[in-house]
Amino acid sequence: MSILKRFKDIMSANINTLLDKAEDPAKMVDQILRNLNDDLNKVKAETASVMAEVARSQRQLDECNQEIEKLMSFAKKAVEAGNDDDARLFLAKKADLAQKQQTLQEQVNIASGNAQKMKQMHDKLISEINGLNQRRSEIKAKVASANMQNRLNDIEGSLNSSTQNMGAFARMEEKANSMLDQANAMAQLNATPVDETTALMEKYNTTSSSTVEDELASLKQQSAPAIEDELSALKNSMND
Repeated sequence: MSILKRFKDIMSANINTLLDKAEDPAKMVDQILRNLNDDLNKVKAETASVMAEVARSQRQLDECNQEIEKLMSFAKKAVEAGNDDDARLFLAKKADLAQKQQTLQEQVNIASGNAQKMKQMHDKLISEINGLNQRRSEIKAKVASANMQNRLNDIEGSLNSSTQNMGAFARMEEKANSMLDQANAMAQLNATPVDETTALMEKYNTTSSSTVEDELASLKQQSAPAIEDELSALKNSMND
């Protein structure tokens, strides 16, 4: 039956195409389940149609069988009544119905076979859907775990990048210190050197200190007579 082959091809194409294009297994499982349920509804409708055909063909066959039995019964009655010509008519009609009976039996057999195949397909779809439903949570859990691991990998990669940046920062800090040390060394080299001879001359230059001592001695000489005169006057006034 072409409908059986068509549904088999449709189901195979649906699943294989989705699996080939699968990027998110969790979403694909949901999509596959939706497609299988759609196919199941089609198979159910087609199975119901085939089963109705079986029932119709079987009913026609039963009616034909009953008519044949009835004609045979009348042929017997005609023979018993001595009416062979009437019996011949009943038997001729029975022969025509026998050919129809064979055709109807073949139709019943074909319809029954198709119905059996459709029932098998129906059961297979039910089994696949039930199996996917049972594995659905497991698949989604695996996908969630994989996504979490990928996020952790990204974070770890970012931390490695941060470590590299810190190392680069330390190298720049070291380079800055080196530049400062070089600048300070250059400043020392560019400074005016101290003339040691000049420093020694300053040490032994006594001109300014001698002047100070001379002024101090002169001051003492000038003030001493005045003090002595004042002391003598004080003594004299006390004696009086």
